[in-house]
Amino acid sequence: MNQKDREWIRQKLDRILPQVIKPGRYVGGEWNMVKKDWEKTDVRVAFVFPDVYEVGMSNLALRILYGRINSYEEFLCERAFAPWPDMEEKLKQGGIPLYTLESFRPLLDFDVVAFTLQYELSYTNLLNVLKLSGIPLKSEDRKNGTESGGAYPFIFAGGPCAYNPEPLAPFVDFFFLGEGEEQFPAVLHVIQQARKNGKLKEAILVELAQIQGIYVPGFYEAEYKPDGSIQQITVREGISETVRKAVLRDFSSAYFPEKVIVPYTEAIHDRVMLEVMRGCTRGCRFCQAGMIYRPLRERSPEALLEQAEKSIKATGYEEISLVSLSTSDYTCINGVLKGLMAKMEPKGVSVSLPSLRLDSFDVEIAEQVQKVRKSGLTFAPEAGTQRLRDVINKGVTEEDLLRTAEASFKGGWSSIKLYYMIGLPTETYEDLDGIVQQARKVLELSRKLGKRGCRITVSASSFVPKPHTPFQWAAQDSMVTLREKQEYLRKKLRDYRIKFIYHDVEASFLEAIFAKGDRKVAELLEWAVNAGCKFDGWSEHFRYDLWKQGMEEIGIDPHFYANRRISEDEILPWDHLNSGVKKSYLLEEYKKALTEAVTPDCREKCSHCGVCPDLARPVKFSAP
Repeated sequence: MNQKDREWIRQKLDRILPQVIKPGRYVGGEWNMVKKDWEKTDVRVAFVFPDVYEVGMSNLALRILYGRINSYEEFLCERAFAPWPDMEEKLKQGGIPLYTLESFRPLLDFDVVAFTLQYELSYTNLLNVLKLSGIPLKSEDRKNGTESGGAYPFIFAGGPCAYNPEPLAPFVDFFFLGEGEEQFPAVLHVIQQARKNGKLKEAILVELAQIQGIYVPGFYEAEYKPDGSIQQITVREGISETVRKAVLRDFSSAYFPEKVIVPYTEAIHDRVMLEVMRGCTRGCRFCQAGMIYRPLRERSPEALLEQAEKSIKATGYEEISLVSLSTSDYTCINGVLKGLMAKMEPKGVSVSLPSLRLDSFDVEIAEQVQKVRKSGLTFAPEAGTQRLRDVINKGVTEEDLLRTAEASFKGGWSSIKLYYMIGLPTETYEDLDGIVQQARKVLELSRKLGKRGCRITVSASSFVPKPHTPFQWAAQDSMVTLREKQEYLRKKLRDYRIKFIYHDVEASFLEAIFAKGDRKVAELLEWAVNAGCKFDGWSEHFRYDLWKQGMEEIGIDPHFYANRRISEDEILPWDHLNSGVKKSYLLEEYKKALTEAVTPDCREKCSHCGVCPDLARPVKFSAP
């Protein structure tokens, strides 16, 4: 698209933006935005977060990869987000294709359109973005190029959902498993050189498939048994039978963006985010992130303090968040917090720890980080009884909860949120009673300590079995059962001092279908998008009635994916995608769960999951 066409888009936008909610989502021009000369770059990437602007701008992966790609002179990266339905309608009425915020160019102009897949219920948005961009949905329909004779962009996707991307396989040219700071630029270098040498799409995909972590679904094909399970997965000659994730070994010195974009409109997480470590050693059996992000790697205190100062100076933010899967497990947390507070408190900059564990909570640390701005505390017992916590290998006790609650109340907090899951494997109503009892014990503790006006929030999400976890073989509770459990808790927790919140069971059911789905589910996904499904993670837009209609018309049995316990010898749709954790280890953990046996933190004893000998040195615990 030439300059004249882009000016036409801008003029149209000037007329329609006053008519939509939050027009700041669509204008770009933010502080620290990178705008490059299109003609002076070889490979241009449109990085798309398949949700609204304020959610996407809070995503750390977007911040890191946007800065990383733009750090190369020969590459360009611009951003796009899923437009809210009111804006989508205006784009359609005006004949405006979806565009990037930096240059207002249509996504069709780019060499690569890259999506990050954080959540299964964003899949419809991915396909809808392609439709709004004039890009054919299926890879096979993008082989021969555009009507004007140019090539369609490569459609590329990564993130945690890429570890089972089969429901998206017909629509995405290649997926990336693992960490992208090094591999994303490697992908772009391959495309750069291949294009210079005149190679076509198929040849480029063959070359990309040689890069660790790159999965080209078109080179793999599943054959099915009469019962719907997989007979075998065949692979094109010359392509690896398994795709192994890419791991950033030297995390401490890895690229980190210091000049992040500061949004005009408020983002969900409007702050500097410092990633203190990657991975987790706890081994919770329901947690996909705890498995796929192994091994644990920490960033040095010196690097974190330097990044903090530069980031605050470059952005003007008034809050720093220390992020990881379990920040209070970071070896040097005390020293880093003291150093940060010494530098930031005089500037009015607060420090937050969004991820706190009951067994490693330190009220002195919490008091330190909330000197500037005090907020509520959130803890995740996950289950109501010790038996069920042992099943999921949570590694915390009720004593941890009560000790932490007491320390919190004495430290001046009056608001505590407790996060649980319902529908976990082997759960009984005694486990649900345990949730009620724990909430009441925390309330009683506040009364004994003379705390008036204390409020407890109990949040209960529905368990969704995830690939590459010990519970990948487990069944999700039926929607009827989950509703009954929610109603049981609602009645038992009826107290003006307790707020009970829970998730939509239909949304959790659909999440399970796509989390464990194979390529046959892709037809349902395409049907739903054409029927108007989008923003399925937003309750006001979720249309389960349409999904149900699609399942019936296409003949998909959703319970086969969500509510069936998978046999141990079955080939899983994602078996050819290797997270580094051995399948035999996951199966052993599943069996231990069913016998209520626990596995220690791997800093205490190696459980031989398969990651450390091959991908990193074993993790050794050292006291702060």
